[in-house]
Amino acid sequence: MDKQHLLSDQDDDPQFPGPGNPGMPAPDLPQGGGASAPPGEMMHNVPGYEGTGSGGGEGKCVPPPNPGLASPGRGPSPPERQWEIPSISEDFAKDAFIEYASSKCCYSSRPAKELLFTDLQAHNTYRYRLETFVESRKTEWDSVPYTGQVVDSYGSCVPAPWDIAVQVPAMFQNGKRDVQVPHTSSVKGCHNCLALGKSACQKCIASGWMQCWVCNGSGRRMSDDRCSHCNGVGRVRCTKCSGSGSKTCHTCTGKGQLLFFINLIVEWKNHIYEFVPDKRSGFPVDRVSKVTGELLFTDTQYMVYPVVSFPDNAINQASQTAVREYQAQFVTTSRILQQRQTIELIPVTRVHYTWKEKTYIYFVYGAEHKVYTDDYPAKCCCCTIT
Repeated sequence: MDKQHLLSDQDDDPQFPGPGNPGMPAPDLPQGGGASAPPGEMMHNVPGYEGTGSGGGEGKCVPPPNPGLASPGRGPSPPERQWEIPSISEDFAKDAFIEYASSKCCYSSRPAKELLFTDLQAHNTYRYRLETFVESRKTEWDSVPYTGQVVDSYGSCVPAPWDIAVQVPAMFQNGKRDVQVPHTSSVKGCHNCLALGKSACQKCIASGWMQCWVCNGSGRRMSDDRCSHCNGVGRVRCTKCSGSGSKTCHTCTGKGQLLFFINLIVEWKNHIYEFVPDKRSGFPVDRVSKVTGELLFTDTQYMVYPVVSFPDNAINQASQTAVREYQAQFVTTSRILQQRQTIELIPVTRVHYTWKEKTYIYFVYGAEHKVYTDDYPAKCCCCTIT
């Protein structure tokens, strides 16, 4: 069957569906909504890239060469210093409470201004953070319309996925980049349109004609007059393809040929682990993520060693667990480029006060002196914001 003929202008062909031939089957043509990814059977084997799939943007994960766990604990210990615990004054505590009350539309500021302090207790806590910046690489077959690009698949050795030099972005910043693997390109006919550059129109099923919507294909109106919309033929030109029965192939953009190549997907991601010990003070530790503190310790290396000499043993244990698990988690699937661990002191003060002979509590936390309380004494009954 001559497929070129099927894709030509067919307006004058008397065999098209109409009143006289409504049952003619549609030509068997490539459909315009076909897959944009190349079929796997079209791809040749490339040494070092066996099993590479086609399309989808996911790709086949490529483990880094010679993965192996580092030995946490080697290297110098963190420098010893005095971990200073700042305290908050009554003036700071009162000013923060007044500002907090003023920011609430349903709160009266009288309790904040008239309160009497009975006790201020420091419940300072720490925030441990481990950042692991990794690079992962995946491969997949990809294609673009061939418009005369250089084809470099002959006479050269294909570099291994991790041998391809790719510029690393700023450390601890997520990023992604696609790189065409050298010496893997080749030109093939488009699989979506069988190299014709056109695909069948879905609206008219490649016929170029559609049933007249005015007379429903009868050629006559209800008054038995000839339909003026289709001139009594019962069919009209397809508005989607202008009567050609075909449209430009979206995969090859009408070129009929595609440049196939292996695409290397390089992704950089910063994985963050955070730990805040609960001091059992009644303060919800999840609010710590919204504030800043005083940076006490920072350590940046290719692979860090666990913190072992911090005064709060919960931080030491969290560091040992995080370093061990994160290095084990990523070392076999990604390349760890750098790790950074920090310890911040988050000031938390529990304030006890009285107002109108009743006792209440609120917390002032973070360098921003934010306030948390769940029992403010003078607020509208419709307000539940704390």
